[in-house]
Amino acid sequence: MLRKTIYLLLALLVYPVLSPAQSKSQPNVIIIFMDDMGYGDIEPYGMTGIPTPNFNRVAKEGSRFTHFSVGQPVCTASRAALLTGCYPNRIGMTGALLPQSKEALNPQEETIASLLKQVGYTTAMLGKWHLGNRPPYFPLHYGFDSFYGLPYSHDIWPVDYDGKPITDVKNMRGSWPHLPIYQGDQKVDSILSLQDQARLTTAYTEKAVTFIRENKKKPFFLYLAHSMPHVPLAASAKFRGKSEMGLFGDVIMELDWSVGEILKTLDQEKLAKNTILIVTSDNGPWVHFGDHAGSAGGFKEGKSTTSEGGNRVPLLVRWPGKVEAGGIKSQLMTNMDLLPTIAAATGAPLPKNKIDGLNFLPLWQGQTQQGPRETFYYYFGKNNLEGVRYKNWKLVLPHPATTYRGHLGHGGHPGTMSRVEVPMALYDLAHDPGEASDVQALYPAIVQKILSLAEQARQDLGDDLTQRPAQNVRTPALLEEKK
Repeated sequence: MLRKTIYLLLALLVYPVLSPAQSKSQPNVIIIFMDDMGYGDIEPYGMTGIPTPNFNRVAKEGSRFTHFSVGQPVCTASRAALLTGCYPNRIGMTGALLPQSKEALNPQEETIASLLKQVGYTTAMLGKWHLGNRPPYFPLHYGFDSFYGLPYSHDIWPVDYDGKPITDVKNMRGSWPHLPIYQGDQKVDSILSLQDQARLTTAYTEKAVTFIRENKKKPFFLYLAHSMPHVPLAASAKFRGKSEMGLFGDVIMELDWSVGEILKTLDQEKLAKNTILIVTSDNGPWVHFGDHAGSAGGFKEGKSTTSEGGNRVPLLVRWPGKVEAGGIKSQLMTNMDLLPTIAAATGAPLPKNKIDGLNFLPLWQGQTQQGPRETFYYYFGKNNLEGVRYKNWKLVLPHPATTYRGHLGHGGHPGTMSRVEVPMALYDLAHDPGEASDVQALYPAIVQKILSLAEQARQDLGDDLTQRPAQNVRTPALLEEKK
């Protein structure tokens, strides 16, 4: 026995014990990013009538976050927040880029992909980019090794809601090009009809499965940015007519299938335990499309508003053995926080420039029940500070806004929207998540506290509503005119 002990001690001296960081391989990272999927669009968040067994599985085997907000509730801005960890207005990215837009994400900004590249990851992007309309402002120039997908939303094309070409010369959409599909920097296909759009979800999914299989022996990052359930809705033949909720239900079922294909591939390749799987959305539902729009889950308004229905979206995180299975996390978190959290989990560096995201890895791994974020600024438009969240409190600041209340659309056609002047109001989101009762008169000290936080934001990022110039912001790239 003594001799065995001596041999063991000698072996430890010759072969030192590896640290946890050295002994475990880096986790793969997959982000599945839906487009316009509302808080209430899948069963883990209350959807009824549409079966979502694979979303349910991710929630059962991982954690469901109930207070997760996007940097801004609109396409381009939200994607910029996700990939850079910054408030979109900090880096000059706002709204939704159109074909004539001159701005693009500045290539000097570091992204999740470029940071993971520095620590040996293979990176791929599939789906909707929407951070620059043409090369060299496509994913290959922001840390991705490969890209297949669209430069922007699939409703940016010269086709009307009935599937027919737009002939009205007064309609700006009629001058837009048909949807190009890119492989890397090269155009390889076009989307010309609603029928063509029905192949997007399957095409992205099949390429995602191929990427996982081809890169299973090394750490990888996959950013799968689905085009659906943004309108116009389109489902493949294998799902069209399968749900009890019309075309919208069919689309959600196909997206659920897509998540299931990713899960099945990870299981087959024995990668599940070493893969961080993140499922979320860019913003809330585009409510005025009625039965072709999703559900904000009882929250007020939707996309393009800073009401909770616009900013708050689902977040499911699965990392077996690391993230609590069946967990429900109510801590305030944003999509800007994913970059520093992923960096901490993978050993990647943080960007050299200032970011706004915070590291949630200790919370994810159960080392604490306290999240690092207490405050969130609801910016919208170019640089409008429209509200401030502090813990469970939300102070809405006076601002003009879109409201969807009124006539809703049907069958793929939009309803009406109107503009309203929103007054200052204080909401206790713990007791009033629907933002129905203004309680500022009852809590004057809370109002003053949050107004002081708003002033800090204005000193940092500025505020067009109060004519405060931006201080600590960076500029986007500007596209040169085509010759």
